[in-house]
Amino acid sequence: MSRPRHFSMLRDFQLADWFTLGNAFCGTGAVFAAMRFLQDGEVSDLLTGMALIPLAFVFDALDGRIARWRKVASTLGRELDSLADIISFGLAPAALAYACGMQGGWDWIVLSFFVGCGVSRLARYNVTAETLADGGDKVKYFEGTPIPSSLLLVVLLAIAAWSGRIGSELWLGVVQLGPWQLHPLVLVFALSGSLMISKTLRIPKF
Repeated sequence: MSRPRHFSMLRDFQLADWFTLGNAFCGTGAVFAAMRFLQDGEVSDLLTGMALIPLAFVFDALDGRIARWRKVASTLGRELDSLADIISFGLAPAALAYACGMQGGWDWIVLSFFVGCGVSRLARYNVTAETLADGGDKVKYFEGTPIPSSLLLVVLLAIAAWSGRIGSELWLGVVQLGPWQLHPLVLVFALSGSLMISKTLRIPKF
């Protein structure tokens, strides 16, 4: 009698892959925390969700180090890493921003643009990694800012939440543009997304 396929897949996981799943777990928890805040209005839930993103960053940093230490790298691991990153550093920051009050129609578009840029950034990296490695076993530089740089946006949101500057008190207020509202603070997400997909910006990878 053969084992179920999902057990076979789990046997294929390396130690680094479990750290990658820890990254995804933190990002998913941050999204749920944002939803919980919108439901109950407890700022502590929102801050808990924001605190999970730095933890996700730690898992993200460790999985690569562990893979190099054990000299184990696979297509599965790379794909897992990308999927976890889009949850923790793309979707989760956008959800936290929405929970903080960026809920206008233009805000939705900007936050969706930000997530789309993150997805595009990771997809481009995956298909060009061998070229960027220039014949070696390690990518020498990033084209555009890496998606974990959105951690800085979450820090900004955490400062706003901690100081009570969310919702109607959100920094820079709100403007009405045509049929929808725009919170100018959301433009930092537009900037971050644009930097991710830039092909002219090259950042050395250490």
